[in-house]
Amino acid sequence: MKTMDIPAGRPATEEQARAIQDELRTRTILDEPGPPPGTGLVTGVDVAYDDERDVVAAAAVVLDAATLEVVAERTAVGRISFPYVPGLLAFREIPTVLAALATLPCPPGLVVCDGYGLAHPRRFGLASHLGVLTGLPTIGVAKNPFTFSYDDPGPRRGAWTPLLAGDEEVGRALRTREAVKPVFVSVGHRVSLDNACAHTLALTPAYRLPETTRRADALCRRALREATSRQGAREGA
Repeated sequence: MKTMDIPAGRPATEEQARAIQDELRTRTILDEPGPPPGTGLVTGVDVAYDDERDVVAAAAVVLDAATLEVVAERTAVGRISFPYVPGLLAFREIPTVLAALATLPCPPGLVVCDGYGLAHPRRFGLASHLGVLTGLPTIGVAKNPFTFSYDDPGPRRGAWTPLLAGDEEVGRALRTREAVKPVFVSVGHRVSLDNACAHTLALTPAYRLPETTRRADALCRRALREATSRQGAREGA
């Protein structure tokens, strides 16, 4: 587990954060297909917080895309570097996610974020932000549609409908399990929306959420428990 301090140069205000979003958004690449589903490596990233103790933990779990077996996993913990502001959550998560990715013993391949990419009020969610900073192909697979609208997809696995901001398609509501609530897929960087959905289906052989997300979620929660337990022991000594 890597422990990190709040990084230097982080935005100090919401205005600075939005200006950074505006600049980085211009670098997003949306016209590449991305790696073929079911090949190479795919990495899930997720983050857990303890706001009272000012601790954030991130996990990166690398899977073999063909077998979904774990190839490597790493965690990082640190202090929360930005307040909770809807639309700016990437600034809370990016530093520890980058730290976890940096310690992986292998290239991450496609990165799957538990959140949004283009499906974001400013069209630059965590998946896009992370992709631009790292150059990696990234997608977002979220549990809810945020502020966007959609029609319910058909009940069969693989059915989808557009996720819409007015008339603009920003992602898809995708049914990964028959008659189970859909997930919400959006491109982040260097992956097409068709491929993002195909990757999501390849990563959901048994559950609603991708295996990348399920494993990264469990790992970051465990890392947070361990970090806060150590902090509590120090405070009680």
